[in-house]
Amino acid sequence: MTDALYLTDAYLREFDARVVSDSEHGLVLDRTAFYPAGGGQPADSGSLRGPDGVVSRVVDVRKAPEGIVHVLESPSPRNPGTSVAGAIDWELRLAHMRLHTALHILSGVVFRRFGSGITGSQIYHDRARMDLAIPGFDRTVAEALIEGVNGVVREDHPVRVRFLARADALKDPSLVRVAQELLPDVETIRLIDIEGFDVQADGGTHVAHTREVGAVRLEKIENKGSKNKRLYLTAGPPDGAPPAASRP
Repeated sequence: MTDALYLTDAYLREFDARVVSDSEHGLVLDRTAFYPAGGGQPADSGSLRGPDGVVSRVVDVRKAPEGIVHVLESPSPRNPGTSVAGAIDWELRLAHMRLHTALHILSGVVFRRFGSGITGSQIYHDRARMDLAIPGFDRTVAEALIEGVNGVVREDHPVRVRFLARADALKDPSLVRVAQELLPDVETIRLIDIEGFDVQADGGTHVAHTREVGAVRLEKIENKGSKNKRLYLTAGPPDGAPPAASRP
């Protein structure tokens, strides 16, 4: 199996690893900072450089029974045990982190105001969406929710990663807001703790402080049926503010 470095350090941009296996599907490494697609968050992209100096572009990353598979644009055969140097596309990762934390804040706002009502979410490179089933949802409600999100962003809460035994996590319904059958089959559940505001089970990457999310804007809402509505948002630094670019 692959040691998933992103689970404890979302700001790790470069890393060294060794090839475990190489097949038509891609490279499996013993450790990686690349996030594989899952949980509504897209995969990272980037590059792998071998000891011969050959650089291979990573265009997709997937979970598989044997580990995390790195799909290469132009496969370059690597023998097991070969060392590689990985580098992720930081700007794309940072965009995913901002949007993912924005969704968690929105989930917390919805949970506080309505108790539940989230039916799904998805992150893209430039925006994110959340599906909601809450009473009286319209643009006024959506704008109020986004206003609540920006309030939490401005308060600059630390965002921590911590772990909890699965049995203990399942005792608290506020921690697990997806169907239990969607949780990974592991003994320890990873939690994203927006200190003083919200805690949720999650396996994705996040910024270290809510202020790094930047200004959250309502892009649009869509009607997805009699009950389900879809809210699209964008996130990024306020106008004139530099993007977060280094480990906090």
